[in-house]
Amino acid sequence: MTLAELIGNERSLRSLKPADFADDRFGIPTVTDILGELEKPGRDPRPAFTTATFAAGVEKVSDLKVGMVLEGVVTNVAAFGAFVDVGVHQDGLVHVSAMADRYVSDPHEVVKSGQVVRVKVTDVDIPRQRIGLSLRLNDDAQQDKRPERTSAPRRDERNRDDRNQDRRKQNRGKNSGRRDESRPTGSMADALRNAGFGR
Repeated sequence: MTLAELIGNERSLRSLKPADFADDRFGIPTVTDILGELEKPGRDPRPAFTTATFAAGVEKVSDLKVGMVLEGVVTNVAAFGAFVDVGVHQDGLVHVSAMADRYVSDPHEVVKSGQVVRVKVTDVDIPRQRIGLSLRLNDDAQQDKRPERTSAPRRDERNRDDRNQDRRKQNRGKNSGRRDESRPTGSMADALRNAGFGR
């Protein structure tokens, strides 16, 4: 029987005894492995490679709409969540709080890099190219939506700025009796001044 006839012929291969082919170079375990591989010549030992099916017509961040459910691939998992490629040349973030209906202490418990997942779009920030996603598909998209930020400072930021300006004005009056701030101070400066330097 030729090698070509032997490959894939399970009955003939199982009738062979590995000990008959073992020698000093190839032991019984090696010959057993070779005979096992000859039974399934085209078998690939790697797991099946799955890819996400990206949505048609969704090619850039501006094509995304809040509430869309998409398929994507996890590209990175961090302590605060996971980044998912949904086919728009910008990964979206699934925050750890939007990964499951239960408390998740480590995002690695829920997803891993390369995993194909279904996500819901919860936020799209086109100017900053940011995408908010959720693995909880039954969530209402509006409940996770944050208010839009405007270019005007928030009220508490304006109040903080006003208070800082008031403090600066008050400090100007207090400094009027002090010596010149541009003059060096400290024990070394005093020692040099006492020695006759810097007068």
